[in-house]
Amino acid sequence: MIILGIDPGTLVTGYGVVERKGSAVRMIACGMARSAQTDPMPKRLKAMYDVLCAAIERWHPDEAAIETAFYGKNIQSSLKIGQARGVAMLAAVNHGMPVAEYAPREIKRAVTGNGAATKEQVQFMIMKMLALTAPPDALDISDALATAVTHAFRITAAPRSGHADWKSFIAAHPERVLSQ
Repeated sequence: MIILGIDPGTLVTGYGVVERKGSAVRMIACGMARSAQTDPMPKRLKAMYDVLCAAIERWHPDEAAIETAFYGKNIQSSLKIGQARGVAMLAAVNHGMPVAEYAPREIKRAVTGNGAATKEQVQFMIMKMLALTAPPDALDISDALATAVTHAFRITAAPRSGHADWKSFIAAHPERVLSQ
């Protein structure tokens, strides 16, 4: 399975593409959309959309994972991040991909074991986990790779009942059905 991880931002949006085969995860590609602070917001959002669409069209990921918004004290920043998240989700959905969302603390915990890890600690662990010889060009790219790796771990760890549907589960376990 190929997973696109996205760390949305209004100036820099990082993306990372990883492949999960069995329990192994490897990096396929990574990059970023970068805009100038002087660019108007619509231009920044279009640049992000174009970069993400190009990555999707090149590597054909099966699923996307995106970092949820971090709500700080500045409402304007939160609104702008929300716009960036919406554009990132739109790029994925327009290409027929399901989108999973993960909180920043959940991503940090999945990658480092500590939900309060620094961006540098996340980058260090991503380098180790993906056997990278050099750090990605930006911390936003490391965060995007961490988002993709988190999703790879989560879908790998999803419990499987061994039943094709509810009907076969109920047939195998009638004692678990409440009688009225």
